[in-house]
Amino acid sequence: MQVSVDRNTRRGSRTKAVLPVRIKGTDSSGKAFEELAHTLDVTLSGVRLGSVRRELSAKDEVTIFFRQRKLQFRVVWTKKMKGTSEFQVGLQAAAQEREAWGVAFVEQANEPAEPFSASPAAALA
Repeated sequence: MQVSVDRNTRRGSRTKAVLPVRIKGTDSSGKAFEELAHTLDVTLSGVRLGSVRRELSAKDEVTIFFRQRKLQFRVVWTKKMKGTSEFQVGLQAAAQEREAWGVAFVEQANEPAEPFSASPAAALA
């Protein structure tokens, strides 16, 4: 019996949460930066940020500072917002931290996972 794994399935549900964060890393031009941004939604394994003013590249590593926490992430996708100089950025956590955001996540033991795509358009649907 052959089992196929769909790599485009979301591991958990997203929780809408607008939280202030500081993001630190190296942008796509190789310049180090540190700036303020905010979350748009969070999961146990990732986050979508808004108001990022630097262009980042997929697979770049960034550090997010939230309250007294320092969290490591990898860039999965970026999307330039029309009419602005800002980006939305999808990040995947280097390590899963249950209480990272101070948000209660609902466990979905028997429910199918939401479809996931690395494209920002699908993430906004």
